[in-house]
Amino acid sequence: MSKLISQETVAQLITDEMTVAIGGFLAVGTPETILQTLVSKKTQKLTVIGNDTGYPDKGIGRLIVNGQVKKVIVSHIGTNPETGKQMNNGDLEVELVPQGTLAERIRCGGAGLGGVLTATGLGTLVAEKKAVLTVQGRDYLLEEPLRADVALLKAAKADTSGNLICRRAARNFNPVMAMAADLVIAEVDEVVETGQIDPDEVSIAGIFVDYICLSKKEA
Repeated sequence: MSKLISQETVAQLITDEMTVAIGGFLAVGTPETILQTLVSKKTQKLTVIGNDTGYPDKGIGRLIVNGQVKKVIVSHIGTNPETGKQMNNGDLEVELVPQGTLAERIRCGGAGLGGVLTATGLGTLVAEKKAVLTVQGRDYLLEEPLRADVALLKAAKADTSGNLICRRAARNFNPVMAMAADLVIAEVDEVVETGQIDPDEVSIAGIFVDYICLSKKEA
């Protein structure tokens, strides 16, 4: 059975106050059409997990500018001045996580692990209120797993069973987020029939993908 759905259906699946993981790195590999759907719907009070908050007019940044996000869990915010402005005004909670730690926390969420031990952040603000464990005489922070209600991914191609091909650097956080959410929706540029994608080219297996939708240029 085909997993292809419309943008209208996507809008119905994503509701206020959800925790949403959004793929991409500086808006590369980010599902822009789905984000436009959320902007148009004005979905509110979202918690967003992502590498960054994009730019004011691109990527996750469009949700920030539109006042639809209450908290972000990201590795940096420097490319979107609006994020810092809302944080300083108390309108947006920002949890900054070192990039490698962020990826591992998401991976742990998808793999059912209790967390990851890392020395990154010891002795800094990152360590506040976190458990410190000693292993073989060395201290580590216990970074807890991250999961989302829904993951929004971007891929170049999909088959109707949801197997995805992500092009080059556009893979970034998309594969790991596919395992760490209760519902996974992928925006794709092209859809082919099941069996028309070489298994060796699959970036994200269809077993992790609940639905696919077409990007605007193909819709």
